[in-house]
Amino acid sequence: MNSGKPRLTLYLVTDGRFITPGDKRGSLVDVVKMAIDGGVTAVQYREKEANTRVMVNEAEVLRRLCADQGVLFLVNDRIDVALAVDADGVHLGQDDMPVPIARKLLGPKRVIGVTVHNLDELKKAEDEGADYVSFAPVFATQTKPDHQRPLGVKGLSELVRHASVPCVAIGGINESNATDVFATGVDGICIVSAIMGADDPKEAARNLLKSVKTVRGFPST
Repeated sequence: MNSGKPRLTLYLVTDGRFITPGDKRGSLVDVVKMAIDGGVTAVQYREKEANTRVMVNEAEVLRRLCADQGVLFLVNDRIDVALAVDADGVHLGQDDMPVPIARKLLGPKRVIGVTVHNLDELKKAEDEGADYVSFAPVFATQTKPDHQRPLGVKGLSELVRHASVPCVAIGGINESNATDVFATGVDGICIVSAIMGADDPKEAARNLLKSVKTVRGFPST
Protein backbone atom coordinates (compact mmCIF):
# COMPACT_ATOMS: atom_id res chain seq x y z
CA MET A 1 0.00 0.00 0.00
CA ASN A 2 1.20 3.50 -0.74
CA SER A 3 -0.29 6.73 0.52
CA GLY A 4 1.08 8.43 -2.57
CA LYS A 5 3.92 10.87 -1.98
CA PRO A 6 2.57 13.63 -4.27
CA ARG A 7 -0.74 13.54 -2.39
CA LEU A 8 1.10 14.24 0.86
CA THR A 9 2.92 17.32 -0.42
CA LEU A 10 0.72 20.05 1.09
CA TYR A 11 -1.26 18.42 3.86
CA LEU A 12 -3.93 20.46 5.64
CA VAL A 13 -5.00 19.52 9.17
CA THR A 14 -8.32 21.14 10.02
CA ASP A 15 -9.02 22.98 13.26
CA GLY A 16 -12.51 24.30 13.86
CA ARG A 17 -11.22 26.71 16.48
CA PHE A 18 -10.08 28.99 13.67
CA ILE A 19 -13.65 29.38 12.40
CA THR A 20 -15.30 32.21 14.31
CA PRO A 21 -19.00 33.19 14.43
CA GLY A 22 -19.78 35.26 11.37
CA ASP A 23 -16.42 34.39 9.82
CA LYS A 24 -16.18 36.24 6.52
CA ARG A 25 -14.47 33.21 4.99
CA GLY A 26 -17.53 31.05 5.66
CA SER A 27 -17.64 27.61 7.27
CA LEU A 28 -14.84 25.12 7.88
CA VAL A 29 -15.82 23.42 4.63
CA ASP A 30 -15.53 26.75 2.79
CA VAL A 31 -12.04 27.29 4.19
CA VAL A 32 -10.96 23.78 3.19
CA LYS A 33 -12.35 24.32 -0.31
CA MET A 34 -10.34 27.53 -0.68
CA ALA A 35 -7.23 25.74 0.52
CA ILE A 36 -7.74 22.94 -1.99
CA ASP A 37 -8.20 25.54 -4.74
CA GLY A 38 -4.81 26.90 -3.66
CA GLY A 39 -3.10 23.54 -4.04
CA VAL A 40 -3.64 21.48 -0.88
CA THR A 41 -3.15 17.81 -1.78
CA ALA A 42 -4.31 16.07 1.43
CA VAL A 43 -6.80 16.94 4.17
CA GLN A 44 -6.95 15.48 7.65
CA TYR A 45 -10.21 16.16 9.44
CA ARG A 46 -9.27 16.76 13.07
CA GLU A 47 -12.08 17.69 15.43
CA LYS A 48 -11.69 17.20 19.17
CA GLU A 49 -14.79 18.96 20.51
CA ALA A 50 -17.81 18.18 18.30
CA ASN A 51 -20.16 15.26 18.93
CA THR A 52 -20.13 12.22 16.68
CA ARG A 53 -23.20 13.22 14.65
CA VAL A 54 -21.70 16.62 13.82
CA MET A 55 -18.37 15.01 12.94
CA VAL A 56 -19.96 12.48 10.59
CA ASN A 57 -21.99 15.17 8.82
CA GLU A 58 -19.01 17.49 8.41
CA ALA A 59 -16.62 14.71 7.44
CA GLU A 60 -19.02 13.44 4.79
CA VAL A 61 -19.12 16.84 3.08
CA LEU A 62 -15.34 17.13 3.23
CA ARG A 63 -14.91 13.60 1.92
CA ARG A 64 -17.02 14.35 -1.15
CA LEU A 65 -15.17 17.62 -1.71
CA CYS A 66 -11.79 15.89 -1.54
CA ALA A 67 -12.91 13.02 -3.76
CA ASP A 68 -14.09 15.44 -6.42
CA GLN A 69 -10.69 17.16 -6.43
CA GLY A 70 -8.49 14.06 -6.18
CA VAL A 71 -7.35 15.05 -2.69
CA LEU A 72 -6.48 12.46 -0.05
CA PHE A 73 -8.99 12.59 2.84
CA LEU A 74 -8.12 11.23 6.27
CA VAL A 75 -9.82 11.39 9.67
CA ASN A 76 -7.83 12.01 12.82
CA ASP A 77 -8.13 9.26 15.42
CA ARG A 78 -11.80 8.36 14.87
CA ILE A 79 -11.89 5.11 12.95
CA ASP A 80 -15.66 4.92 13.32
CA VAL A 81 -16.08 8.28 11.60
CA ALA A 82 -13.63 7.31 8.85
CA LEU A 83 -15.58 4.14 8.12
CA ALA A 84 -18.93 5.93 8.30
CA VAL A 85 -17.98 8.42 5.57
CA ASP A 86 -15.73 6.08 3.53
CA ALA A 87 -12.61 8.17 4.11
CA ASP A 88 -9.33 7.24 2.45
CA GLY A 89 -7.91 6.43 5.87
CA VAL A 90 -7.00 7.67 9.33
CA HIS A 91 -4.20 9.39 11.15
CA LEU A 92 -3.26 8.05 14.58
CA GLY A 93 -1.30 9.50 17.48
CA GLN A 94 0.82 7.59 19.97
CA ASP A 95 -2.11 7.34 22.40
CA ASP A 96 -4.64 6.26 19.79
CA MET A 97 -5.61 2.77 18.64
CA PRO A 98 -2.60 0.56 17.76
CA VAL A 99 -1.91 0.25 14.05
CA PRO A 100 -2.48 -3.55 13.84
CA ILE A 101 -5.97 -3.23 15.34
CA ALA A 102 -6.76 -0.23 13.17
CA ARG A 103 -5.71 -2.25 10.13
CA LYS A 104 -8.08 -5.07 11.05
CA LEU A 105 -10.95 -2.60 11.25
CA LEU A 106 -10.05 -0.57 8.17
CA GLY A 107 -8.91 -3.33 5.85
CA PRO A 108 -5.86 -3.44 3.57
CA LYS A 109 -6.72 -0.62 1.17
CA ARG A 110 -7.16 2.37 3.48
CA VAL A 111 -4.24 4.59 4.47
CA ILE A 112 -2.96 4.67 8.04
CA GLY A 113 -0.64 7.44 9.15
CA VAL A 114 1.06 7.69 12.53
CA THR A 115 2.58 10.61 14.42
CA VAL A 116 6.08 9.83 15.69
CA HIS A 117 8.55 11.83 17.74
CA ASN A 118 11.73 9.75 17.73
CA LEU A 119 13.53 6.83 16.11
CA ASP A 120 11.96 4.19 18.37
CA GLU A 121 8.45 5.33 17.50
CA LEU A 122 9.40 5.51 13.83
CA LYS A 123 10.64 1.91 13.79
CA LYS A 124 7.55 0.68 15.62
CA ALA A 125 5.20 2.47 13.23
CA GLU A 126 7.02 1.02 10.22
CA ASP A 127 7.13 -2.49 11.69
CA GLU A 128 3.40 -2.37 12.41
CA GLY A 129 2.56 -1.36 8.86
CA ALA A 130 1.98 2.39 8.87
CA ASP A 131 1.65 3.75 5.33
CA TYR A 132 3.28 7.05 6.26
CA VAL A 133 4.54 8.83 9.36
CA SER A 134 4.29 12.40 10.57
CA PHE A 135 7.30 13.76 12.44
CA ALA A 136 6.28 16.11 15.24
CA PRO A 137 6.75 18.79 16.24
CA VAL A 138 9.33 20.50 14.06
CA PHE A 139 8.89 23.89 15.75
CA ALA A 140 6.97 25.10 18.78
CA THR A 141 3.31 25.76 18.05
CA GLN A 142 0.36 27.22 19.92
CA THR A 143 -2.02 24.94 18.06
CA LYS A 144 -0.94 22.12 20.38
CA PRO A 145 0.77 23.73 23.39
CA ASP A 146 1.34 20.41 25.19
CA HIS A 147 3.60 19.10 22.43
CA GLN A 148 6.93 17.39 23.01
CA ARG A 149 10.27 19.13 22.60
CA PRO A 150 10.60 20.50 19.05
CA LEU A 151 12.82 18.52 16.70
CA GLY A 152 14.15 21.51 14.80
CA VAL A 153 15.37 21.14 11.24
CA LYS A 154 18.42 19.15 12.32
CA GLY A 155 16.39 16.63 14.33
CA LEU A 156 13.87 16.33 11.53
CA SER A 157 16.63 15.63 9.00
CA GLU A 158 17.93 12.78 11.15
CA LEU A 159 14.50 11.13 11.34
CA VAL A 160 13.89 11.55 7.62
CA ARG A 161 17.22 9.86 6.91
CA HIS A 162 16.05 6.74 8.74
CA ALA A 163 12.50 6.60 7.35
CA SER A 164 11.57 3.81 4.93
CA VAL A 165 7.97 4.96 4.41
CA PRO A 166 6.71 8.32 3.12
CA CYS A 167 7.00 11.02 5.76
CA VAL A 168 5.57 14.44 6.50
CA ALA A 169 6.41 17.05 9.10
CA ILE A 170 4.12 19.08 11.36
CA GLY A 171 4.43 21.76 14.00
CA GLY A 172 4.91 25.47 13.54
CA ILE A 173 5.47 25.24 9.79
CA ASN A 174 4.62 28.36 7.81
CA GLU A 175 5.67 30.32 4.75
CA SER A 176 8.86 31.57 6.41
CA ASN A 177 10.30 28.13 7.19
CA ALA A 178 8.61 25.72 4.77
CA THR A 179 11.55 25.71 2.35
CA ASP A 180 13.95 24.67 5.11
CA VAL A 181 11.58 21.89 6.14
CA PHE A 182 11.22 20.57 2.58
CA ALA A 183 14.98 20.63 2.19
CA THR A 184 15.24 17.87 4.82
CA GLY A 185 13.74 15.44 2.31
CA VAL A 186 10.24 15.11 3.75
CA ASP A 187 7.52 14.14 1.29
CA GLY A 188 5.16 16.79 2.60
CA ILE A 189 4.38 19.44 5.17
CA CYS A 190 1.34 19.44 7.45
CA ILE A 191 -0.19 22.85 7.98
CA VAL A 192 -2.76 23.99 10.52
CA SER A 193 -2.76 27.66 11.51
CA ALA A 194 -0.85 28.99 8.48
CA ILE A 195 -3.87 28.03 6.36
CA MET A 196 -6.78 27.63 8.78
CA GLY A 197 -6.00 31.01 10.35
CA ALA A 198 -5.20 32.84 7.10
CA ASP A 199 -7.40 35.65 5.80
CA ASP A 200 -7.10 34.06 2.36
CA PRO A 201 -6.58 30.28 2.66
CA LYS A 202 -6.25 29.89 -1.10
CA GLU A 203 -3.39 32.39 -1.32
CA ALA A 204 -1.78 30.91 1.80
CA ALA A 205 -1.74 27.48 0.19
CA ARG A 206 -0.29 28.87 -3.02
CA ASN A 207 2.50 30.62 -1.13
CA LEU A 208 3.36 27.45 0.79
CA LEU A 209 3.61 25.51 -2.45
CA LYS A 210 6.31 27.90 -3.59
CA SER A 211 8.59 26.20 -1.09
CA VAL A 212 8.12 22.94 -2.99
CA LYS A 213 9.15 24.59 -6.24
CA THR A 214 12.18 26.10 -4.55
CA VAL A 215 13.42 22.71 -3.39
CA ARG A 216 12.34 20.27 -6.10
CA GLY A 217 9.79 21.72 -8.50
CA PHE A 218 6.05 21.25 -8.37
CA PRO A 219 4.94 17.61 -7.94
CA SER A 220 2.21 16.15 -10.07
CA THR A 221 -1.00 15.70 -8.11
